[in-house]
Amino acid sequence: MTITTAVSQSAQTTLRGYIALTKPRIISLLVFTALGGMFLASGGPPDPLLAAVVLIGGALAAGGANALNHYLDRDIDGMMKRTSNRPLVSGSVPPTHAMWFGIALNAAAFVMLGYLANPLSALLTLSATLFYVFVYTKGLKRSTPQNIVIGGAAGAIPPMVGWVAVTGGLGLPALYMFAIVFFWTPPHFWALCLLLKDDYAEAKLPMLPVVAGVEETKRWILLYAVLVLGLTVTFSVTGAVGWIYFGSALALGLGFVFYAWRLMRKAGIEGAKAAYLYSLAYLALLFLAIMVDSVARI
Repeated sequence: MTITTAVSQSAQTTLRGYIALTKPRIISLLVFTALGGMFLASGGPPDPLLAAVVLIGGALAAGGANALNHYLDRDIDGMMKRTSNRPLVSGSVPPTHAMWFGIALNAAAFVMLGYLANPLSALLTLSATLFYVFVYTKGLKRSTPQNIVIGGAAGAIPPMVGWVAVTGGLGLPALYMFAIVFFWTPPHFWALCLLLKDDYAEAKLPMLPVVAGVEETKRWILLYAVLVLGLTVTFSVTGAVGWIYFGSALALGLGFVFYAWRLMRKAGIEGAKAAYLYSLAYLALLFLAIMVDSVARI
């Protein structure tokens, strides 16, 4: 191997490490909900330049928050199989570099949104990062099984940012979208926790399946799925969304309840992966329905 080839491979490994710090798959769903908020606020397709600002700014902030999460969780990441090859554990990115990378991304997002969208959207985005890093990661994650119930608020802010970027202020539809993502987060995350229960136990993290057991966790997943169904359907009462959204929310919500109910009926964690994957598709399709409904009502 030549020196040039070795340097090239090292650079590629480092680049992949920095990309991994941002957790791109998580970012994509977050910015998609922000886009849904923009469609609803605009009553159709939003201004393309403003949409680009919100999506890029949101991606930068979410990526930065995830990088800071890697920095703070590097001790427990090495204890779990799922996270044992993360950049800070493998050594492809030094911890202090990850910390400053996360801070820099959030600073860039704040400036971008503050100047090119509006100050409130920048402040909301920064608040999501601060809540995720200091309230969830630093505080709740290691201390209570209700960590994701409260900590999920950080991931529920993007659709509010999309709404605020268009309107300049908060409104009932923005609060409804926040509530939808907020109450969707626990059953989505608990389904994943069922699959990773042993990992979390090894790291001594008080996730619900570790503390309360598998069967109790499944009951909570079903309860929240029913709650999400009711919440999404009643959104139609506000008049902010139409029949396309209503039909989609009803069908998707019944599917969510079905997967949760099937998980309850099966032994152990059988059905947890299907419930988890459906929950991912559910949120994306629900916000797609918001977009299609907004366009159809023009």
